[in-house]
Amino acid sequence: METSTIQLSKEIKYKISSFGLKGESFDTIIRRIYSLAIKEQLREFLMSEEGFVPIEEAIKEADKKWPK
Repeated sequence: METSTIQLSKEIKYKISSFGLKGESFDTIIRRIYSLAIKEQLREFLMSEEGFVPIEEAIKEADKKWPK
C-alpha cells in the first residue's frame, strides 16, 4: 500500500490518538473512525424523515391506485 504524509496540528494528533489503543497506528485509528463515520451517514440517511410518507397514507394511496 502506498503511503502519504499529512500535516496535523499537535492538538488534532492528540485527539485522534485518544481513539486508539496502545501501540495502534494512526492508519488503523483513522480507518476505524472513517468506517464509523460511513455507518453514521448511512444511519442518518435511512432514518431521515425527508421524503417520508406515513404507512397509513401509503396504504390509502395504494388502495386508491389498485382497488381490491
